[in-house]
Amino acid sequence: MSDSPDWRSRRWAATHQRIYDTAMRLFQEHGFEPVTVGQIAAGAEVSVPTFYAHYPSKEHIVMQLPTAEDIAQLIAGQPAGLPAAERIRRAVPLWLSHWTAEELEVHLSRWRVIATTPTLRIRAAEFERTTAGMVTDALPVEGARLRPGDATVVNAYLAAYTSAVLAWADGNGERKLEEHVNEAFDALEGR
Repeated sequence: MSDSPDWRSRRWAATHQRIYDTAMRLFQEHGFEPVTVGQIAAGAEVSVPTFYAHYPSKEHIVMQLPTAEDIAQLIAGQPAGLPAAERIRRAVPLWLSHWTAEELEVHLSRWRVIATTPTLRIRAAEFERTTAGMVTDALPVEGARLRPGDATVVNAYLAAYTSAVLAWADGNGERKLEEHVNEAFDALEGR
């Protein structure tokens, strides 16, 4: 009975969460850079290979990407005739509205680590470009090609979004994330 797929799935999820919780505690206590994967694994009472079975790197603990399916669903929910910028402006509040207060606090904790670590701030741009690629891939296409300029617009909006999340983290979440995002998008649009 203990070998059931459901039991294994719960055990995997519990280990994944334990690694995450341990890493975040260590990052908050010591900063991101000084903490090693070995320290995280030891604190979570797992082996280093088990750590890597759950996370490709320690960066992936705090730098998390949405799934292509999540992005495709958000974009598909927007009218295809709208410009890419408007589809993104409409999709982001929907994305954020699904976060519970607890999830919002988890995101803020992760982004505080990112905001206070120069190398992670740089890596955030890499993750942002990956996400922008997912958004671009999800946009409806005319024939076999994207509309001219869509990829540039998507990248600009994702850069504005990242800037907004970093400002939110820099301000310790004192203002709503949505306010930062709207300000960043308005600045991008020259409003």
